[in-house]
Amino acid sequence: MIKRICALLLISTLSACTVTEVIEQNPQRTTMVATGDLSFLSDQTRNFVWHPTLAKVIADERVDSDTVTKNMQISLQKVMEAKGYRLVSNQDSPAFLVGFGLALGSDMSDSEILNKAGLVPGLSTLGVDMDKYEKGSVLVALFNPKLPQPVWRALGQGFTDFEKDGAERQQGFDSFIATMMMAIPAI
Repeated sequence: MIKRICALLLISTLSACTVTEVIEQNPQRTTMVATGDLSFLSDQTRNFVWHPTLAKVIADERVDSDTVTKNMQISLQKVMEAKGYRLVSNQDSPAFLVGFGLALGSDMSDSEILNKAGLVPGLSTLGVDMDKYEKGSVLVALFNPKLPQPVWRALGQGFTDFEKDGAERQQGFDSFIATMMMAIPAI
C-alpha cells in the first residue's frame, strides 16, 4: 500500500514537469571570418589609399549610403592610424588600398555575399526580433595596388538597430570595425 502511494506521488510529480526552451534575445552577437596574407605589411608599407571602386553600401531607403560610406571611412581610418598607418593621396604612391562594402540582410542574402566576397560568417537570426533588428554584413579588403583581387579580406556580421541615434550607432560601428581589423599588425 505504501509502495502504491509513493508510486502515485512520484507519477503525479513527474507528470507535472514540463520543459520549455528559452531563447535569449541577443542582438549584440556578431560573427567574423577573415582570410589572406598580411605579411606584406611593414614599416615600408605604412601608406594606404581608399580603393577607387570598392566602397559600396547595399541597403534600402532606411540607410543614407553617403553617410554610411563616410562613417565607414572614418572608422577604418581611426583603426589604421592607431596601428601606425597613414591615409595618403593616390599621388603619394600608396603601398596598399583599403576597400569596403556593407549590406543589409534584406537587400543581400548570405548566399549572394558568398558568391561576391567568397566568405560568409553565417550569423544566425535565431532568437532575434527581426522586426526591431536587421542583420548587416561588413566587408573590409586590402589590395596590392598592382593586383585586382584582395590580398586580405574580413567579413563580419551583426545586427543593426535603427532606433539608436547616430552617435550611438557610430560608436558601436567603430567598435565592430576595430574588432574586424584586429589581425592587422601595428607598425
